Amino acid sequence: MKVFQIGAAGGVGRRLTQLLTARGDAATGMHRGPAQDKTVREAGGLPVIGDLIADTVDELAQKMHGHDAVVFSAGAHGTGIDRTTLIDGKGLEKAADAAVIAGVSRFVLVSVFPDALRGGEGGEGFEHYVKVKKTADVYLTRTDLDWLIVRPGTLLDTPGTDRVTAGPAVEYGDVHRDDVAAFIDAALHEPRLSRVIVELTSGETPVAEAVARLTAG
Repeated sequence: MKVFQIGAAGGVGRRLTQLLTARGDAATGMHRGPAQDKTVREAGGLPVIGDLIADTVDELAQKMHGHDAVVFSAGAHGTGIDRTTLIDGKGLEKAADAAVIAGVSRFVLVSVFPDALRGGEGGEGFEHYVKVKKTADVYLTRTDLDWLIVRPGTLLDTPGTDRVTAGPAVEYGDVHRDDVAAFIDAALHEPRLSRVIVELTSGETPVAEAVARLTAG
């Protein structure tokens, strides 16, 4: 499988690259600068320069051409409301449109848990982020792509357990970036897990079993 990653230098993205390449898949990581080039290479991926804001849909499609799947885990990461709109929102729309043009039907979006930082703890910027992510989710679901939306809880950098709680609606909680990457890796290789939204937190179910249960359900 050839996977095109948008956000490959991020915490989930580089972990996913390591998992994909370990199983023999090819991972292309889109990035903006030299520092990210090194991160993608060290994870085992093939770096390619790209910019969700500056690139046109056709330019993104050219980069995606020949791949089997797109994984979108990019984000503005608190760099401002305008950039959140352009990257997490409009950037996702451009990427989805590009995937259609490139003929890459499988599209996995890393979104946000709807209960994240409820009660105002996140501030105005975070509230805007949540709204933008929800609009992006809606946009993707209205395409003809073979989409999967993963909504992880609060992300942890500590080592994962390879065990999760996953479903269309689960109680809010934390989840290790390791385990989010492992879930996406398993989901990419289960074509029957398609056109669904999955909420994801830490739990007691092995990742492979969690994917199998969702497919059976």
